[in-house]
Formats: sequence, structure tokens, C-alpha cells
Amino acid sequence: MKTFDVYPLFNIEIEKGIGCRTYDKQGVEYLDLYGGHAVISVGHSHPFFVQKLTNQAEKLIFYSNSVINKLQEELAEKLGKLSGYDDYSLFLINSGAEANENALKLASFHNGRKKVIAFEKGFHGRTSAAVKVTDNPKIIAPVNDGMEVEFFPLNDIDGVKNSLQKGDVSAVIIEGIQGVGGIQIPEPDFLKELSEVCKANDTILILDEIQSGYGRSGKFFAHQYAGIRPDLITVAKGMGNGYPIGGVLISPVFKAAHGLLGTTFGGNHLACVAAIAVLDIIKAENLIQNANKVGEYLLTELKKFPQIKEVRGLGLMIGLEFDEPVKEIRSRLLFEQKVFTGASGTNIIRLLPPLCLSMNDAKLFLEKLKSVL
Repeated sequence: MKTFDVYPLFNIEIEKGIGCRTYDKQGVEYLDLYGGHAVISVGHSHPFFVQKLTNQAEKLIFYSNSVINKLQEELAEKLGKLSGYDDYSLFLINSGAEANENALKLASFHNGRKKVIAFEKGFHGRTSAAVKVTDNPKIIAPVNDGMEVEFFPLNDIDGVKNSLQKGDVSAVIIEGIQGVGGIQIPEPDFLKELSEVCKANDTILILDEIQSGYGRSGKFFAHQYAGIRPDLITVAKGMGNGYPIGGVLISPVFKAAHGLLGTTFGGNHLACVAAIAVLDIIKAENLIQNANKVGEYLLTELKKFPQIKEVRGLGLMIGLEFDEPVKEIRSRLLFEQKVFTGASGTNIIRLLPPLCLSMNDAKLFLEKLKSVL
């Protein structure tokens, strides 16, 4: 049997990683400015993270949610305190797509509606219940359980208001910062008004912080720059530093009931240990503050490059838009300069390094990018 060929692959076999560095099987070192789609939050092979997982694996890797798992309670408590949402509840699953799927279900259960509003170039996972990427704000896309999705341009508050006034919208889902869509940032005033109009129309506001959360933006959640508190927040990616885990932070307006949601692997012992270790490291090493400081430096310096059309981002979630396709630039960065980067569409390079990226590594990247450009 062969693997199902749906991903273009670089001819590089990575064997290990340490901090912001990875190494192929020939021992060649690469600077990692992508972290597997923002998955690596605290760095590759962090000794505390590795030790915690090793200790747990020697005892118990998995048991179902039919027994008490104190690790889930510890994770919820620590996540609540560090994120500023200690009055919310936590439902654990395995991925970002599942997090958004469960958030949409909760919203529909709450108000009995089926319609969802999302935004152009947004991305919320690859399950059939997830919102699809589109450039057309008029498209109505069918999803699970009879739901349908209406798309609007990002920051189009008037269009959203007009739709919400019909009284049939269950939820509005929006990313704290659009990742796949090219590092597009919702305007703070737009998010504030969006939050208010959702409340006025009994519509659930879902903030997808799967890529932009966990300190990546320089705050725990990117939406916190706008000072709002959404009804539901979805998380994954950097939550487990490479171990699969996702979650939904649920406001007190929702009441839990047995059988309301379900999962087989969500919140298993090993996943919880991974997520707890990530939070402990973020707090102990001040990684949110580091993401803010190093990210601000990178954004300032990158804006000085005349070859870059536009630089967008917050913290260590940065997009570099060029006038031409970036395929050759990324290829030269990787094969000549030994730097991993990501892309969005044809003309945008995405930078999503581990939150432990040092100032020296940031300067090294700028030198390597300058050499390529």
C-alpha cells in the first residue's frame, strides 16, 4: 500500500529537531520559521515537554472518558488562568476541524438555528461541517445537519448586520487572524461591533484561534487585542506542540448535559499531559512576551525590504506579500539558506516559528532573506 498523494513534498527527510532548529538524516541543520503550520509552540524536543510525555507513556497512554481523568481538570484550570477565561468550560477533542465542528453544533443546539456566517478566505478545517474557503461573498455552502454558510468580506459589518437582522443565523465564525487566507487581521473596531450585534440578535460568536491562539499573536488570543469575549473559542495546533489535541472554550451561557457532545480520543491522558506541559513552558519562559518582542522586531525590519509589497501580522504570525509568485523565493530559502517557511496562495510567504524564536535567530533569518532577495 502507498500513501494517498494529496500533499506536495520537499525531498527532505527530517529526523530530529531542537528548539527552532531541525535536522535531516544527513545532519544538515535548518532554521524552522514555520513550525508545521504553527503547531510547534514551545520548540522542538523541549526537555520538559519530552520528560512529561515519557513519564506518562510509562504509566497510561489512553483510557476512555468513562472514568475520571484529573489531567483534564488540571488542563482546564491552567488554560483558564493563563488565557484569562477561567470562568469558561473546556471540551477536549483531537483537532481544529473537530473543535470548529463541535462549536457549530453547540451554537445550533443553543438557539435552534442552522445558518452560519463566515468570511472570505477564512479557513476552519477540512471536515464537511467546516466552513470552506471562498472568494465569493455570495456563495451559500451546505454543511452538516442542514446548516448553510453565507460568506462576507472580512470587516464588512454592514453586510453581517443585514443578514443577522433576519433572525435565522445560528453563529458567526471568524479567525483571530486569517492564516490560510494570507495573514489578514480583523479590525479591532469591527470585532467589537461584531460582538455587539451578535449579542443583540442571539447569535453565537465563535472565534477560531486554532492558528492564531496560544500566544502566537503576542497575546494569548489574537481577539484580545479588540477587548472582546466571544461565546466560543476553538483551539488546537500549538496546544500540544505536535501532539494531536484540540478544544472548545465554552462561555457560561451554555449549560452542559450528559450526551450533548462526545469524543473517543479527546482529552486522553497523553494529550492532556502534552497540553499541560505546553502551558507550563509558555508561562515559565514568558513565551507570549517573547513572541510579542521578537515579532515586533521582525515586522519592523521586514517592512524595510523594498522587494516586499506588504508585511502583515501580529507577534510571530507574519505574512509577506510579494508582487510575484513566491515559489522560487521559498525554494531558495530552503535549499540554499536552509530555512523552512510556509506559503498562503501564490504570492504570500507565511512565518509561524516556535514562540521561543530568539532575537539572534530573527536576525539570522533577515540576513538569509536579504541574501535571497
